[in-house]
Parts: sequence; C-alpha cells; structure tokens
Amino acid sequence: MSVSVRIDDTLVEQARTAAKAEFRTVQGQIEFWAKVGRAALDNPDLPASFIAESLISLAEPREEATPFVPRSRK
Repeated sequence: MSVSVRIDDTLVEQARTAAKAEFRTVQGQIEFWAKVGRAALDNPDLPASFIAESLISLAEPREEATPFVPRSRK
C-alpha cells in the first residue's frame, strides 16, 4: 500500500544522503528510521544503534548468516 505524506525538505535531504551511503532508496531510509524509532520507543533501555543493527541483521538472508559459536572456557 502506498500513502502520500508531507515531510520536511530538510529531513528528505538527510534521508537522501543516508540512503545513498547505506544503499537504500529514500523511501526505504525513512521507513528504516521509522522502524528504529518505533522500536526505540518500545525498548527505551536499548541503545538506538543496537536496535538498528538488530533490524539490519534480521533482514540478512539466512544462508549468508554466520552461526554463533561461543568461546570455550579455559
């Protein structure tokens, strides 16, 4: 579904810059920021950077993921 919304020009330009650096569309960047913001409000004890990295990792294809292997105790 597509919905038109008004967004401040400055925010759109910031999204365009971030989107280019992160290989997303401007729409995708704004959606990502919205998801991070929503998750941050739901989880105020977690740093936004942790939330962002977690969302990015969830989008990773399973076949490209590296399994977690705990360090052995000495």
